[in-house]
Amino acid sequence: MNTLSTIQKNFKGRHFDHDIILLCVRWYVTYKLSYRDLVEMMEERGISLAHTTVRRWVQHYIPKCEKYWHKMHRHVGNSWYVDETYLKMKGKWIYLYRAVDQHGNTVDFLLSAKRDTAAATRFLRKAIVSWCRPTKLTLDKYHANHLAIQELKETQYLKRPTIRTAKCLTNRIERDHRRIKQRVRPMQAFQVFRNAQVTIAGIELAHQFRKEKHKLRIKKQSPGASESSWLKLLAA
Repeated sequence: MNTLSTIQKNFKGRHFDHDIILLCVRWYVTYKLSYRDLVEMMEERGISLAHTTVRRWVQHYIPKCEKYWHKMHRHVGNSWYVDETYLKMKGKWIYLYRAVDQHGNTVDFLLSAKRDTAAATRFLRKAIVSWCRPTKLTLDKYHANHLAIQELKETQYLKRPTIRTAKCLTNRIERDHRRIKQRVRPMQAFQVFRNAQVTIAGIELAHQFRKEKHKLRIKKQSPGASESSWLKLLAA
């Protein structure tokens, strides 16, 4: 199946052109915009749609983009920085587990309702299965994370990685959290856990695109370059 037919298949039955759909999805997860902000911006361009339509697009297309990104993505390094940060859903804390490698590449992420050994184990197992066994792990002193590592050693998911726990060494992952938190902060608290998972996946994907562009030292992109990159995911 060629690129054009694949794109047409992914947008089959939609009332709006794929350029409009992808623009709204990309802008929502990349910039500090609400669904209603996007509706107003589209109205200025002569396009009338409802904020619930934009939300449905985000929930439908982000999982597809994430799936294709993993197919196209390069390998990550073997030294991982692991940490978790906090988000709110219905007034309660939920936890976003994240890891980056020694080059700053995002290894993986997992949204969890709880911060415990089971969640840490699930996150690390997911990352290892997706990529490789790390030879070095840098994390804080939170006991549940160390119990998770011990459990993964016992089940052969991990061999004998070097473990580092000095607080100053986790600065890399804590700085990386910042971009995700900056995008989430203007949003109202998440109401549905599944919707939160998809939205966070989109924000993480946009963050990875930004890091890729920075590494390539793309200071001035040609018009439509970012949109083209997202469209390629749906043509993979």
